Amino acid sequence: MKPKAAIIFSPGINRDQETSYALIQAGADYEIIQLIELEKGEKRLDDFQILLCPGGFSYGDDVMSAKIWASKSLAHFQTQLQKFISEDKLVIGICNGFQFLIRTGLLPFANVGQIEATLTHNASNHFECRWVNMKVQPSNCVFTKGMEGQILRMPTAHGEGRFLANDEALKRIKDQNQVIFRYVDENGNSTQDYPVNPNGSTEAIAGLCSPNGKIMGLMPHPECNSKKNHHPDWNIEGREGGECLRIFENAVKYFR
Repeated sequence: MKPKAAIIFSPGINRDQETSYALIQAGADYEIIQLIELEKGEKRLDDFQILLCPGGFSYGDDVMSAKIWASKSLAHFQTQLQKFISEDKLVIGICNGFQFLIRTGLLPFANVGQIEATLTHNASNHFECRWVNMKVQPSNCVFTKGMEGQILRMPTAHGEGRFLANDEALKRIKDQNQVIFRYVDENGNSTQDYPVNPNGSTEAIAGLCSPNGKIMGLMPHPECNSKKNHHPDWNIEGREGGECLRIFENAVKYFR
């Protein structure tokens, strides 16, 4: 039986179609759920195995990125979120979805309602839209199982992607191997250099997982390189795209 993913949609989200296409390719079923349906109790997270929080600019990113999305979710169905992550289920947040996971406390430590890190304005002080390279780090993350050391290419599109945390939280994240992606240069070395690191993120961190490896968030967009011809160099031998599909395939395989 195929696992079923809930793709959360709120006003301003714009990557729901790309994420649903990646899930279809990976072998999952999905349903796009309006945030207001969860607020009113018309839909419940209990009916799904994967929670996917896609990219975009929810509520125009007024106040700060994903803040309204996160605040409304905690106000209306925090208990459901807590129950979902306490069960053997998976959560992935991409770009605005990663910001949502940080603002709700689902990342970095799965403490719902506690903000223990942030994603803030890019060091360049402007919106960044470019392809980047990221190296998969050693971790117990379900989504990157078997991919350690691989370099993945993904596009970025964000204005608030610079990860920051205090020294205590950062040490805990590293000690628990929660860093799953780092921005790297052409030699595969992590870097703070712009524009290879597009936002100045601390220690080149581009993505994190929870301590148990079942919640993952990242700023670049793996759903936009889930097929061979998604990469700009797809027609050059050896440069074809599609390597990011495995992230979604790993999520599907987890339930088989």
